[in-house]
Amino acid sequence: MSKYVRARNNVNASVYFQSLTDDECREIYLAALEVLERTGVKLFSEEARSILKEAGGYEEEDGLIKIPIGLCQWAVDAAPSKIVLYDQEGNPALDLHDNNTYYGPGPTNTYHRDPYTGERRRPVVQDNRNAAKVCDALEYIDYVMDLGTPTDVTDNIADIHAFKAMIENTNMPIVHWGFDIEQYEDMIDMAAVIAGSLEELQKKPFFFLYSEPTSPLLHSREAIEKVILAARKKIPIVYTPCVISGATTPATLAGTLVQGIAESIAGITLAQLIRRGQPIIMGGVYGIMDMNTTIYSYGSPEFNALQAGVAQVSTHMGIPVFGTAGCTDSHTIDEQAAAEAAMSILTAAQSGANLVHDCGYISSGQCGSLEQLVMDDEIIGMVKRIMRGIEVTDETLAVNVVKEVGPGGHFLGEDHTMEHFKEQTWFPTLMNRMRHDGWKTKADGSRMADRIKEKLHDILENHETPKLPEDKQQAIDEIMEQAESREAERDKKKKEDK
Repeated sequence: MSKYVRARNNVNASVYFQSLTDDECREIYLAALEVLERTGVKLFSEEARSILKEAGGYEEEDGLIKIPIGLCQWAVDAAPSKIVLYDQEGNPALDLHDNNTYYGPGPTNTYHRDPYTGERRRPVVQDNRNAAKVCDALEYIDYVMDLGTPTDVTDNIADIHAFKAMIENTNMPIVHWGFDIEQYEDMIDMAAVIAGSLEELQKKPFFFLYSEPTSPLLHSREAIEKVILAARKKIPIVYTPCVISGATTPATLAGTLVQGIAESIAGITLAQLIRRGQPIIMGGVYGIMDMNTTIYSYGSPEFNALQAGVAQVSTHMGIPVFGTAGCTDSHTIDEQAAAEAAMSILTAAQSGANLVHDCGYISSGQCGSLEQLVMDDEIIGMVKRIMRGIEVTDETLAVNVVKEVGPGGHFLGEDHTMEHFKEQTWFPTLMNRMRHDGWKTKADGSRMADRIKEKLHDILENHETPKLPEDKQQAIDEIMEQAESREAERDKKKKEDK
């Protein structure tokens, strides 16, 4: 018998964690399938209902569509376990599978924190440009979302204006929403201009369409027909609910996972029936209603537990997962904002979420903040270093180096140190590691919030973003003008009808 006795028989040789066992993931998944077969979903699209009924679904008198377990299992198996998203120049950028984790901001905030005055105000399209520019400059942000619905443009096509603002200010991948099918078609046309053609866009997609069912178990016409459009256009789509435990889902976390996952599986099933192998991502925003304040909490421990849970069940199903992190219930950039963002960013990485959104969210998701986004970038850098773990090889064990230096020596002058310290160490750009005297004199005793604002202003004022070729810019402008003309005609007709 070995003289070395382990304290535990099971050794976790990974920086990842599991809050659910494999059996528990399976139970949640099977319960979600049971919900779809026994309770069903309500689809407010005749076309979607027809597709599911033709494939074996059952329509009840009350309009519910019940989807057989076997059909859902077929669809989950048919959906790809790996999705590659490209940048706008056609280079692979995001490899969504297994435990690969990428971070970006969120969409559709109704308020924006002004980056200079700190004022809480309505977003404008310049905020979308700024969001793309800041994402383009930050080292650890991997893709772009709009961080606020602009209010200084034509209402019904604010989504198109936001998309245009992003593609004009970065080459990064984009995830974007839309009001309805018509707007999505305009955005696909713009993206095809960037890619060179629709066929090239389909081969190397640089953006995901985004759509949400409505809990509990409702799929609006707009939401579900976006899935149909994406499948027919061969464009990847994120189809994820925003569930509120205790309000729109059961108060138990397991029940919340069951219902939310069932809502995603309905979209997965429809997508695969239209085009087998259609890229689709599940997951979403899983949180609780704080019964003391009635807010939808983005900073609660239950939020993180649910995000870890949906990531693990999605991995069990073999579907890439849309995670949520970098957000806070705080209304300003303070200690609470940092603590809640750090917890969620680390949880997302350690649970294996793939496409993680909502960095830059404050005020429980109501407000977008570029300052929060800059702080999140710093936290993500730290988390990515943690996730690299510790490499154990003959070179990194450094037994010979220790022997050469010997007792009482130091390693500062060793070649081994010079060869390895830069790649072994993560160096912050915002967090203070100065000695106290240096911090007081060189940094003027600044706080983290001061350094965040300084970095943000430097990006906004000095970072150069890529420019579109003139012919592509002109084609995109024409699509935007056509959308504006279309809305003007509709407004005119409405006035005439009155």
